[in-house]
Amino acid sequence: MPKPYPEEFRRDVVRVARERGPGVSVEQVARDFGIHQTTLNA
Repeated sequence: MPKPYPEEFRRDVVRVARERGPGVSVEQVARDFGIHQTTLNA
């Protein structure tokens, strides 16, 4: 099983996803962080 992402990384990703601007998809945020978009939907 893969190791969980560090807490700080998860906080940063969630913050960026919540504060994303118009036209920026969750898929784009995930791609920017190098993770799969379904990771953000979990």
